[in-house]
Amino acid sequence: MSFADDPYPPRRPGPRPSPWSFLGPLLLLLCLVLGLSWLVGGFGRRGGSDNDPNAAPRVVQARGDLAADEKSTIELFRKASPSVVYITSLVTQRDVFSLNVQEIPKGTGSGFIWDSDGYVVTNFHVIQDAQAARVTLADQSNWDARLAGGDPNNDLAVLRIDAPKDKMPALPVGSSHDLAVGQKVFAIGNPFGLDHTLTTGVVSALGREIKSITERPINGVIQTDAAINPGNSGGPLLDSAGRLIGVNTAIYSPSGAYAGIGFAIPVDMDNQVVPQLIRNRRIERPALPVKIADDAIARRIGVRTGVLIVDLTTPDAARLLQPTRRDRAGRIILGDVIVAYDGKPVKNRDDLERYVSESKVGDTVTLTVRRGGEEIEVAVPLRAA
Repeated sequence: MSFADDPYPPRRPGPRPSPWSFLGPLLLLLCLVLGLSWLVGGFGRRGGSDNDPNAAPRVVQARGDLAADEKSTIELFRKASPSVVYITSLVTQRDVFSLNVQEIPKGTGSGFIWDSDGYVVTNFHVIQDAQAARVTLADQSNWDARLAGGDPNNDLAVLRIDAPKDKMPALPVGSSHDLAVGQKVFAIGNPFGLDHTLTTGVVSALGREIKSITERPINGVIQTDAAINPGNSGGPLLDSAGRLIGVNTAIYSPSGAYAGIGFAIPVDMDNQVVPQLIRNRRIERPALPVKIADDAIARRIGVRTGVLIVDLTTPDAARLLQPTRRDRAGRIILGDVIVAYDGKPVKNRDDLERYVSESKVGDTVTLTVRRGGEEIEVAVPLRAA
C-alpha cells in the first residue's frame, strides 16, 4: 500500500506566526499607558503652580437675627420635644443554643406623654402583637411599660410607665374641629430612639377617611404634607401654638416611601378615646341591635342600595325591625333595608358604620327602613357593642 492509499496521510506543517502578531497588541497597549500617564502627569504639573501656601478659611459672614417664624418654630420644638417618647415593642423568644427565654425587639415607633400620671399615647399598630413594651424618655432613661388599653378600630393605644412626675411633661391639648386647610402644622417623632425629629407642613385636607388595622373606617382624619416617616407613627401633630391636634398614624404611598400625603387621627377623637381606655381598658362602642349583610351579598340578592338587616340581636329589636328569613319552601324573604340614619342617607355598610361610630351608647336614633314597597321610620336605641 502506497502513501496515496494511506487513509491517514501525514499532516503538512502550517505557516509560522509572524512576530508582529504578538508585538503589535503589546506595543499598542504600551502606547495607551504612556499616553494616559502623560495626561495625568501633565495635569498635575500644570496645576502645581496654582497652589497657594498662604490659603486660609474664608471669613464667616454675619447672619443677622433669625426670622420671627424660625424663632417660633425653634421654641415650639424646644418646648414640645421633651413630651415625645420612643417606643420599642418586644416579644419573647427562646435562644436556640442556651434555650433561655429572652425579649427581642419586634417594632418601634413614637408616642407622647398624655399626663404626669405616667400615661403615654401611641398608635395601636406600634404595639400590636407585642408581649411587652419599653418607653425611652427624652433624657434617654428606659422604662418598662404596661398596656393600659387599646382601640384597634381607631389605631390608638395607651401605655403606662412608673416614671416620676417631673419626667412626664404633658403636651397641651388643642382642638381639631376648628382646623382650617392651609394652617401650619408640626410633626415631632423619635424614630430611632437617639434624638427627636421635626417636620413641618400645612393641613392639606380635612374630613378624610382611612382604614384601621381592623378594616373599619376612621373618620374625620387630618391630611397633612408634613413628612410622617414610619418611625414617627404615634407621635404628635401640633399647631403653631404647640397644642396637640392629632396623632400621626399613616402615610399614603404607592411605593412605600413618603409621597407628601400623611394622616393624623384628630385630637377631638383622641380626647374621647384615651380617657375611656384609661378608665376601662377598652372602648364602649355604640351598636345597633342588628346583624347586617355584606354589601356584595346584598347586591347579589337584589338590594341595590342601603343595608340589609340579616338578623336581630335583642328581643326588643324584634318589635321594631324585621330580619331576613326563609319561607317553608326555602325562598329568601328580605328583611328591612336601612336607607337612612337620623335623616342621613345610607348607601352602604361603611355609611352606616360611620354614622353609628359618631353616636353614643344609649342614644336613640331614627332609622328609615325600606320594608316591602314602602319606607317607614323606626326609633332604635343604641347599645354597647
